[in-house]
Amino acid sequence: MRSVILTLTPVLLSATLSAQGVFSNKTQVVLEKVIQDYPNHFYNIKGELISQALQTSRYRSTLQLPGAESTVITVSSGSRSSDWSCVILETKSFTDARERFAAIYGQLSNSIITAGGQKTFILTGQYETPGEGSKSTSIVFSLLPAVGDLKKVKVELTLQQVQNGWKIQLSVDDKEEAQGAVTSN
Repeated sequence: MRSVILTLTPVLLSATLSAQGVFSNKTQVVLEKVIQDYPNHFYNIKGELISQALQTSRYRSTLQLPGAESTVITVSSGSRSSDWSCVILETKSFTDARERFAAIYGQLSNSIITAGGQKTFILTGQYETPGEGSKSTSIVFSLLPAVGDLKKVKVELTLQQVQNGWKIQLSVDDKEEAQGAVTSN
């Protein structure tokens, strides 16, 4: 009986998550592919070279979130690091930016991410409501459980004030700070 339960548990969990719509989210699907290529420094999703400086090269990404304005992979040869960054929205309306920021957070929070070797992770981060008086709000997501090559992955959703309005950006790179939400004035 125990072996039957252990065999059926992953099937039931998968069916439950699918029924909840976790896997029907296009933003989560693209992000999952980006995270899967993180250990390869995004090599498999690098498109054409955009610019090159002394130790930094910028490429277009072959993966882009639905409706995104631009998606870039930056590779630093000196530090052997790379990051994937997507500008989701630039708008003059703080209300539009705040609503889209919350929607993207909702699409990503507690998403199930399957990585190489069929390991499954949960993307988790603490939401903070952006205020119009703040210059930026960032939510740092982590993969749980943090193991293997993906232990250092940081997924960050940022809403920041720019010259003519507001910009929402999603990035995947190495962890340099603690998980959570950060607001700056």
